Order: sequence, then C-alpha cells, then structure tokens
Amino acid sequence: MTPSEILRGTAARLPPGVAHAGAKALRTASAPQRALRYVADWRRYRGLPDAEPLRLRHAFPQIGDARPTSAYDSHYFFQDVWAARHVAARRPERHVDVGSRVDLVGFLTAVTRVAFVDIRPLEVDLPDLEPIAGSVLALPFADRSLQSLSCLHVAEHVGLGRYGDPLDPAGTRKAAAELQRVLAPGGELLFSLPVGRERVEFNAHRVHDPHRMRTLFDGLELVEFSGVDDAGRFRRDRSLDELAGQRYACGMFRLRRALG
Repeated sequence: MTPSEILRGTAARLPPGVAHAGAKALRTASAPQRALRYVADWRRYRGLPDAEPLRLRHAFPQIGDARPTSAYDSHYFFQDVWAARHVAARRPERHVDVGSRVDLVGFLTAVTRVAFVDIRPLEVDLPDLEPIAGSVLALPFADRSLQSLSCLHVAEHVGLGRYGDPLDPAGTRKAAAELQRVLAPGGELLFSLPVGRERVEFNAHRVHDPHRMRTLFDGLELVEFSGVDDAGRFRRDRSLDELAGQRYACGMFRLRRALG
C-alpha cells in the first residue's frame, strides 16, 4: 500500500479537523510524483512540433489539477444552487445577503439588485451590487424591513473569532435573532449552516442540531428544510430528523414571516 493510500484510509476515520490536516499531508505526499510529471511534460511539450519556447522564468507549475473528475464542496455547491433558484423564482426588487460566498452574491445580480453585508466589506465595483460593511449581530436595517434575505454557512462561525469577530458562545443564537428581526411580513430568509451532532470545532465552526436550530427562529414559519447528508447527497424537503444524527451535514432552512 502506498503512503497516499494509507493516508486516505486513515483520514476517513478521523474527526473533520484532523482529517483536514491529513488531506494536506496527502497532498504533500503526492507532490513529488506530481512534480516529476510536470518536468516530464515540460520536456515532451518542448519537443513537440511548433511548440512555443519555454522559459524557466515564465514557469507557473500547476501540479494538483490532473484529476479524473471535477472537485467540489458539496455543502457550498448545493446550498448556492438551492438559494439562487429560490431567489430567481421570487425575483424580489432587492435581495440582501449577509456574509455568504461572494461568488453567489455576484451571480445573484443577474436576477436582481443585491446588497451584501459583511464585516469584511467587499471592495468591488459591479452594477446592481451594493457592498455594505456590517455585522450579522447588528444589521443596518429597520425591524421587519427586508423582503428577501439570505445568510448561508455564516452563523456557525459567529463568536469564534475566526474572522476577527469578538468571542461569544451565543454568537449563532444572536445572529439568528438579528436575521429574524429584520425580516418583513411575507419576506423569506434562506439560511444554512452545518447540522448534526452538536459540538464546537474551535475556531472553525459549530455544528448544530437542526431541531434546536429551528427553535431559534420561533417567529418564522419553516417553509422548507433541505440539505446535504454525510455522503454528500443533496435532497429537497427533508425532515429535520434525517440530518439530526449526521456528523457534518448541511441544513438549509427556508423561512417566512407570516403576513399581518
């Protein structure tokens, strides 16, 4: 068995944080073989008819991309598709996102005007995108004022200091309360975070039980619960129980404030 195979087998049995470190070791273990392939390809390419001249000062080695399939993070890929489809279906006049992936925020401008709130403001000039410096713990909006809102894979980090925010064990709970505060009657909130057996993996994130997470939005109706399980399978309209015992699943909550 090769060192790479041993590392893969070991990483599958480790906690997520340790497995992440193991993945780095795996990439390091395979680096010499990939580097040798790069050198061999360099030599072969240089000998091909009509090949451009190659110069060492222009070398830009990319030795980790030769894979049999395209890699993706199942949490982020599926949650972004899920959220984008819901926003596109509703086509609000304006959508407000709090701290989600900047790629998603940019893509949503193809559908509507977007305000993007983050403690690390996005310094970019793009039509229909309004970057706003702000915190999910103190959103710069009036009570019940937003018709379309999202916060994806964000609240699990709040209060752990990872992004320079103050340490606070109640960070996720306070973030949920603030998101609920600004949602207007008839408005929808798209919210996601890691769910499963509850724990804190300091300082990366918290994992929340989906039932407990649901109680933090007691003033809102749960319209849909979807998610990605430990096997990376995305399913719409799951029950909370399906992901409650998972190790590191992604729960996607579509929440609405009743009219009146």
